[in-house]
Amino acid sequence: MKYKQKVKQNQRILGITEQTLVVGADIAKETHVARAIEFRGIELGKDCVFQNQRDGLTKLVSWMKELQRVHVKTDVIFGIEPTGHYWFPLAEFLQNEGIKVVVVNPHHVNKTKELEDNSQTKNDYKDAKVIADLVRNGKYTEPQLPTEVYADLRIFMNLREKVMVNLGQVQRRIQNWLDRFFPEYSEVFKDWEGKASLITLSEFPTPEEIITLGSLNILKRWKQDVKRAVGIKRAEKLVKAASVSIGITRGLTAARIEMKALLEQYELLTRQLEDIMGQVEVLLEQIPGSSEMLSIPGVGAATLAGFLAETGDLSKYNHGQQIIRLAGFNLRENSSGKKKGKSSISKRGRSRLRALLYRAVMPMVAKNAEFQALHNYYTTRSVNPLKKKQSLVALCGKLIRVLYTLGTKKILYNSQDVLGPVRQAQLQVAA
Repeated sequence: MKYKQKVKQNQRILGITEQTLVVGADIAKETHVARAIEFRGIELGKDCVFQNQRDGLTKLVSWMKELQRVHVKTDVIFGIEPTGHYWFPLAEFLQNEGIKVVVVNPHHVNKTKELEDNSQTKNDYKDAKVIADLVRNGKYTEPQLPTEVYADLRIFMNLREKVMVNLGQVQRRIQNWLDRFFPEYSEVFKDWEGKASLITLSEFPTPEEIITLGSLNILKRWKQDVKRAVGIKRAEKLVKAASVSIGITRGLTAARIEMKALLEQYELLTRQLEDIMGQVEVLLEQIPGSSEMLSIPGVGAATLAGFLAETGDLSKYNHGQQIIRLAGFNLRENSSGKKKGKSSISKRGRSRLRALLYRAVMPMVAKNAEFQALHNYYTTRSVNPLKKKQSLVALCGKLIRVLYTLGTKKILYNSQDVLGPVRQAQLQVAA
């Protein structure tokens, strides 16, 4: 794999020729700075300061074309540091103009900026030159900007994540309310998000109101919307809990208004979440190989959608290892001379993809027979046993390779193929 990386970097370096104009740009919210160099690192022309508007982007393109004309350059490669989200409109604009856009690793920019002037100084002009030098030396990657269905999928999954965060906050605030005004509520409703519970919290949330209504009236109200799972025993239990409640009895007027507001937020967010997932499922049906990837036991629509939102079209990758690197699950070595340190994952990549895969693997260890067997083998083998967390990380890589294979080859999940003959023999010996 290291050899392949060297070959790929060499190909990038060879792609920068005498006819190539290399441009590096430091991106901000309103004002960007670009500087241009040629293949030896000699700076060409003056820097270009342009605004994040159409006139500014047009000015940038005109500036690059003029440099091409003056210095007889036929190709342009434009490098940026992908920090924040401000570079997305610029990248799309340049790609529509036929200009190749590449990205450099922000860690590389931080590590090499002192080589520019032997100073810790940081400014937009310096960063733009550092980015251009990194591109010239082949230390860049070509971004996989999502298009078509994948662009919609990424927006939906980003929105879903934000809605989930807000929903979690509201759920905790409702539980906080119950802890203050009706601590015994959980003895009656273990899950306050049930239908009968939501009716109770919406119409008679305080112990005082429950005692006043009585069990028969409460049951009558429940039965208007809930036909099963509630009866007179549940209503009597609720009244009994209310009669011995130690909840706060002051400020109940404001407390009722607070609960009403919280439930309105809860209903809005749950409805938004349902709408988002409905749209996501429609998008997944349009993606080739999605039904095959969903055949993996333990992988649901949310997991697959989150995976594809981060990776984009799987056909653009040559092998699953590229996605493993994208997620930052590739191993990094820490050794020097005779000392050989422990290997760990690089964590250089999409943190959201890494977190999603880790969360997906944890329940798969319990529900998926093959992943459960691999986890047991990794953690109990006699040679180099892994800790539980290390095993889960290794299984994240396995899940990536399985998803990639099923998605690109469009084949259904097969337990025999997942383990393979060698691993099956090892599991049998271990057993």
